[in-house]
Amino acid sequence: MMSFSEPDDHTSSLENVEEKPTIILVHGAFADGSSWNKVIPILQKQGFQVIAVQNPLTSLNDDVAFVNRAITEAKGNVVLVGHSWGGAVITQAGNDERVKALVYVAAYAPDEGQSLESISKEAYEVRKIPNVPGFSDPVITDGYIRLKEETIVKHFAQDLPKQEAMVLAAGQGRFHVSTLGAKISNPAWKNKPSFYIVSDNDQVIAPQLETEMAAKIHATVYHLPASHVALLSKPEKVAEVIIKAAGTK
Repeated sequence: MMSFSEPDDHTSSLENVEEKPTIILVHGAFADGSSWNKVIPILQKQGFQVIAVQNPLTSLNDDVAFVNRAITEAKGNVVLVGHSWGGAVITQAGNDERVKALVYVAAYAPDEGQSLESISKEAYEVRKIPNVPGFSDPVITDGYIRLKEETIVKHFAQDLPKQEAMVLAAGQGRFHVSTLGAKISNPAWKNKPSFYIVSDNDQVIAPQLETEMAAKIHATVYHLPASHVALLSKPEKVAEVIIKAAGTK
């Protein structure tokens, strides 16, 4: 387990902008770019250019295309950060030569030929890792998945104030069922330095599974006592890991 120190708050927002990589933030399945709203100002205060991608959640290919567009728009080198499903997206999108590091925040980190579905089946059904309740009772309409408000309050964002969790529930993205079986073809983590934040109180992806994925990709691992949405409940700590990743040579 890595220890944390407080980020340096004294760096001017105008210093060395050209030398710092652009941070591209990729949200998860039941979210949008606003899920990074507590992390973004911390990074901007440290002088980073930041792009929070608004992924359509319609397919793996569509989401990867949105991230690739953001990479094209970015100045200089890039650090890709993915939360939850966003981890699969950055795994596929992160092979661009300008991507210098990957950061996984309570995220899937699939290998070649793996999907969210195959990872979950192998972990929970074959190896009998204790399952978590956050994705046990979704609502599916016209092929799109959402979570019930009760699920988000109790299992998705249980360390946020109830009203804040209810706002998340109201604004959640709809995630197409095809994404669950979408397979990764060229995992970027095989050739890029990777960092992984394990949420030890996660009830959407089992913390044991997160820890195993982090080990498999040889990531630098950090643990936070957080729900699935550490980016909202522990934004300073999440930002600190991103800043460390941005300093990778």
